[in-house]
Amino acid sequence: MADTSKKQPGGVEKKANRRGAARLAAVQALYQMDIAGAGINDIFAEFESHWLGNEVEGDKYLPAEAAFFRDVVSGVVRDQKKLDPLIDEALSKGWPLKRIEAILRAVLRAGAYELEHRKDVPGRVVVSEYVDVANAFVDREETGMVNAVLDQIGRHFRGDEFGR
Repeated sequence: MADTSKKQPGGVEKKANRRGAARLAAVQALYQMDIAGAGINDIFAEFESHWLGNEVEGDKYLPAEAAFFRDVVSGVVRDQKKLDPLIDEALSKGWPLKRIEAILRAVLRAGAYELEHRKDVPGRVVVSEYVDVANAFVDREETGMVNAVLDQIGRHFRGDEFGR
């Protein structure tokens, strides 16, 4: 993700850009934990020292809101046993979460966590943000699945916002 951050008056970066970067980093961290079996403390150390707001392999990464990144990653790890069955239920029959690509599992888990716990962010914004994150890794058909699953989970946790 190249540095496309916009500056507000006074040179302060928009909070949304920093949160978007934190979501992308959280998904990458969750993916790495899933694939490589890395521990959460190692992931935090690696991402906070090497990825968040730094240049990696020639790409300048946006500065991310580190507290938001930590909340999403640690929340998914803590609540995964509760989130996975909800995601399974929202997926099409015959496609349990364990059959979904690891990167999509990370996107769905992070989105589901945020829909349940981050009431400071409007639900439709959460869905849209994670569709954008998924778009960085997979094709359009799979981003449609992310949208549908997170929309269903949003209706579960925030029926008032999504209109059951």
